[in-house]
Amino acid sequence: MMANICHDNVTTVLDDPRPAPDEAGIVAFMAQSEGFFPDDAVDPSMAEMRACYDDLCRHFHGGRPAGMKVDDMNAPGAAGAIALRRYVPARGRDGAGLIYLHGGGYVLGSLDTHDDICCGLAELSGATVIAADYRLAPEHRFPAAFEDSAAATHHILSNPGTFGIDPSRTALGGDSAGGNLTAAVCLYRRDQGLQMPTGQVLIYPALGGDMSRGSYISRANAPGLTTADMQAYDGWYIGPENEAALRSKFRAPLLETDYAGLPPAFMVACEWDPLRDDCFDYAARLRAAGVKAVVRHEPELIHAALRARYVSPAAGAMFAALAGAVRDFTA
Repeated sequence: MMANICHDNVTTVLDDPRPAPDEAGIVAFMAQSEGFFPDDAVDPSMAEMRACYDDLCRHFHGGRPAGMKVDDMNAPGAAGAIALRRYVPARGRDGAGLIYLHGGGYVLGSLDTHDDICCGLAELSGATVIAADYRLAPEHRFPAAFEDSAAATHHILSNPGTFGIDPSRTALGGDSAGGNLTAAVCLYRRDQGLQMPTGQVLIYPALGGDMSRGSYISRANAPGLTTADMQAYDGWYIGPENEAALRSKFRAPLLETDYAGLPPAFMVACEWDPLRDDCFDYAARLRAAGVKAVVRHEPELIHAALRARYVSPAAGAMFAALAGAVRDFTA
């Protein structure tokens, strides 16, 4: 088995020559996951896709830890109230906070689908985790998800007493599409001169990389997420003939040209994921601007491996490393 590597200054990695990951736990996770999406489905409806995803997430939910206090709350948004969910661990660290934005390709996901992940990060890091929901595409196209994420983040950081956090000890994070939204919100807050999160926790983020090169080609047919899947998600998120979205750094943070003044970043890049190189490209640009960025490269993991931590030692180690990064950013 290849070892995990944390990169402080490497800008890319060579493709693993194996045809697929071979850790027994991740292979078992892949097999279980495939069962939630029928092979004979032809152009499933968005409702059917969401139902399958919700079922998968429920299946891998490990249960809330004993003593975890969970509250449903709200933040004001341009289109109405934005749902929030706060997780306060039994052995929490006063003031430590993480705002979390869920993944799901901008079209799937909710507070419920990521309940287990937020519980786990709160329990292991000792931070109060506040998960923020957002409007989904294609019903609500860009910039709806970004606007909701920015509004929720601003409300939480502006009302620390309500949420039991210290803004100077609160990080921002998310997985996949949530990683995109995390980076975009950081860019927005920097541009607006607003208080920054203490760190960016980006878990296999989609940052708008060039789909004609790198891991988008070499990992185009990866298990868990393909380049064609990403093209479909982007299409739903952007919509037809939306030139403003195509040019916006808040849709694709890798379009930015100035990365100075952003928070330090801890990123997870999975080898078997077309999004792998987005992490290394973003890290290189942060470092060039004097921002600390660490990429944890996972040779055994696929996209969505957060949910594999109960069956895969590699995924379990990755999750522990994420919690460690949250602890460091919220010390």
